[in-house]
Amino acid sequence: MPTIDAARIAAVLDLVRTRKPLVQNVTNFVVMNSTANALLAIGASPAMVHAPDEAAEFARLADSVVINIGTLSTEFVAGMRAAVTGARGKGAPWVLDPVGVGATAWRTRIADDLATLGPAVIRANASETIALAGRARAATRGVDSTATGDDAHDSAALLVGTTGAVIAVTGAVDRVVDGARVASIANGDARMAQVTGLGCTATALVGAALAVEPDAFVAATAGLAWLGIAGEIAAAGSAGPGSLQVKLLDELATLDGATIAARLRLS
Repeated sequence: MPTIDAARIAAVLDLVRTRKPLVQNVTNFVVMNSTANALLAIGASPAMVHAPDEAAEFARLADSVVINIGTLSTEFVAGMRAAVTGARGKGAPWVLDPVGVGATAWRTRIADDLATLGPAVIRANASETIALAGRARAATRGVDSTATGDDAHDSAALLVGTTGAVIAVTGAVDRVVDGARVASIANGDARMAQVTGLGCTATALVGAALAVEPDAFVAATAGLAWLGIAGEIAAAGSAGPGSLQVKLLDELATLDGATIAARLRLS
């Protein structure tokens, strides 16, 4: 198994900037602009393609696919399934963000169904992880987590076994689990929670990493590390959530190996 350290995480970033992978996003209306800008800032090429009539065809062009269930509709669900079908047909990796799973029965059924379709990574907060594992369907409060990464550890391990995916649980300390390895990333800042959609941004960045890194565990760790480091630098230099959101894009665009080496808190 490859060693995961600052140098490996920086190398994945360099590959994204060199290859500029095409990342198809079937994501929610709240975050389309912010996640597209984050992908551009990190060096990837975003495409927000969700119509069922073209999602599968476009996925066959993409290097990776991001599926985010934040603002569900019947048409969006059809587009998600079509994009996954296209990605699987090509052999491209895809990442699932089961936003708010457990909040309603329909949302939970959609997330459960998508989780069986072979995502390379599932990125969720702790409550979503617990709910997707079927352990506590009332553990989520909308899109906010009422649980911690420690609470979700057993659920993450269960999901690895049932879905075959790497599970990336985000929170105060992010954890990435694949059954044999566990990585903890302690970067980030509490003020990031005041900006909507940064969990979705984390998923999109994982999607960019997956497009160039075949080891999904490494890709998930890299994407979360990039956001955590950029976020804590942005928070330190911001007056509030508005300037933090803008500065985060600047920090993602200028993130480099030296900064990763100096700031990464990985165990």
